[in-house]
Amino acid sequence: NSHGQLSSGPTLSEARDAYIKLKGFGKDKTFIRGASRNVDFVIKHLGDKPIDGYSSADAAALRDAMLDKGLCIASVKRNFSTIRSIINLSITEQGLDCRNAFARTYMPEERRDGRLPIPIECIRIIQNDCEAMNDDLRWIVALLSDTGMRLGEAVGLAKSDIVIHSEIPYIHLSPHPWRRLKTKGSERFIPLVGSALWAAERAVQSSTTDFLFPRYCDSTECKSNSASAALNKWLSPRVPKNCVIHSFRHSFRDRLRAVECPKEITDRLGGWATDGVGETYGVGYTLSVLEKWMRRAFIQV
Repeated sequence: NSHGQLSSGPTLSEARDAYIKLKGFGKDKTFIRGASRNVDFVIKHLGDKPIDGYSSADAAALRDAMLDKGLCIASVKRNFSTIRSIINLSITEQGLDCRNAFARTYMPEERRDGRLPIPIECIRIIQNDCEAMNDDLRWIVALLSDTGMRLGEAVGLAKSDIVIHSEIPYIHLSPHPWRRLKTKGSERFIPLVGSALWAAERAVQSSTTDFLFPRYCDSTECKSNSASAALNKWLSPRVPKNCVIHSFRHSFRDRLRAVECPKEITDRLGGWATDGVGETYGVGYTLSVLEKWMRRAFIQV
């Protein structure tokens, strides 16, 4: 708003309220919390101005404040995209003729050495620690260590997703009202072996609700973020620098690669998007074929 005339646009907090009212319908609490937290950060650093009252210099200052706070570039980009959406919606809804100051902020490139796999000797020590401590947090870690699941996938499991009493124990990972899955290919069967089998048995016996990890999940929400914070704090002294709970997923892929597991089976087990029309033919792999590769990679038999 460079011409000095008074703005006719809503303030950022008004734009946020309109956004949540329109877009928040049927969304979970995380959506609303995310939008609110992002806007709070802008208001704290730049003030609650009319949406055409921010400049591109303001946006750059906000980016720097987020990076100084220790956010990774991917998080800063995600936060900016929410702020952009909130402002764009108001511009469109109210037919305003103004720029979105947050539209073209330069973002530095992410250094790609970020996520390292956890070395196998560390994984073994972590698994021993989990068995010694034998509580729900350690069951989550052990489960992730030998299944390669995403944290949200594990935390959102229902007890009925775990089939222990069968010739091949397995997890049937499927979407739930309290937890969506990341992609279509994420719905899958994962045979339970090694530490993951140990953890799943303990968690099923211990939970008194329908959820595998009731501390972090109920029928309304799945609290992956608080689980992530607690687990990373515990994991940190036990792993090399730059390794986090998600690194088990990278290790999972490497461990399957090390036993020359076919890529198609690796993708199926990890719920990675698969390519190729051949994938859609036939019924896929039987549990026993999947289990054979899981045993080779994770129990070294």
